[in-house]
Amino acid sequence: MRALPSTALFSLRLLAAGAFALSLAAPAAAEKSDREKEIQVLADRLSADDAKKEAVYEGNVIVTQGTMRITSARIVVREDAEGYRKYVATGDPVTFRQKRDKVDDWIDGSAQRAEFDDRNDQLRLFNGARLRSSQGELAGDYISYDRAKEFFEVTGAAPGAPAPAASSRVKATIIPQKKGADGKAAPASPQPPVSLKPDPGPGTTP
Repeated sequence: MRALPSTALFSLRLLAAGAFALSLAAPAAAEKSDREKEIQVLADRLSADDAKKEAVYEGNVIVTQGTMRITSARIVVREDAEGYRKYVATGDPVTFRQKRDKVDDWIDGSAQRAEFDDRNDQLRLFNGARLRSSQGELAGDYISYDRAKEFFEVTGAAPGAPAPAASSRVKATIIPQKKGADGKAAPASPQPPVSLKPDPGPGTTP
């Protein structure tokens, strides 16, 4: 394994790798032009193992691509024999921010761990996962997003994990459309995401 100098800035034109960074905000219609922008990774250390096809970025890792920005303590990138890549970001927490497409709004998110597999185009957020904008919020201990099918799954625990306690259940709140003074619906605005928050359970006061 070879180690590169600390605090090195790596300019990467890897559109496949960029799918990970972009997909973190994709559920809220991220800035589409970011897909074609150059990816830059800033880290204190980078080690790469060519035999294992693995690269590890560590120490104040910052990934940028257009309006998108991700921060984490560590990102591991692995490539399989067919050239597909899997990305695992960990931190306390992993954070990201990206502009929404065609609107003056931003998406912010966080989780203790984020994984993206470009083979199946699926993003998974683990442990205290949140996606939020000025329009609403998605929250749960586990959020999965299939980009190809545009399908969300939000649960209180990841698949295979023990059933969540009542305190970590997922709750959905749908924000109604606002009406003007004349009682008619206000002009259309970007569709807000569903707000999902832990249900405190029966017998408790929110």
